[in-house]
Amino acid sequence: MRKYEESLPLKLLKAREVTMNFFRPLLQEIPLTEQQWRIIRALAEHQELESKQLADFCCILSPSLTGIISRLEQQDYIQRRRSPEDQRRVLISLTPKAEEMFERVSPLLESRYQEISRQFTQENMDQLSELLNKLSQIKPGKN
Repeated sequence: MRKYEESLPLKLLKAREVTMNFFRPLLQEIPLTEQQWRIIRALAEHQELESKQLADFCCILSPSLTGIISRLEQQDYIQRRRSPEDQRRVLISLTPKAEEMFERVSPLLESRYQEISRQFTQENMDQLSELLNKLSQIKPGKN
């Protein structure tokens, strides 16, 4: 077995923590959790999604998503509506309050991305993104 320090999951966790340290302070000012921000960001880009799609986009398990969606709805950040084509489908979208907050906060978070790129270089960021996309596509083999 490889050394503990060489564990891929551990390295990914450490990299995530370093990365999130750039963004957490801004999210705490709003205040939103990381998961809540992912949902708002996904809806800002895709306008309207079903909860299953939202869970997939945001890498959040469906049972957890239910509670997060309820809290965001209570904060007046998201709204739900039945699909006119199929009443069984519920579509989730941002409220005007959330859209305004997203427009205000996005440039601040983008500046944090720029700071990461400055320290890590844009070339390294591009390589990392490409490698993480490839890693995300692999499937476990059968033993």
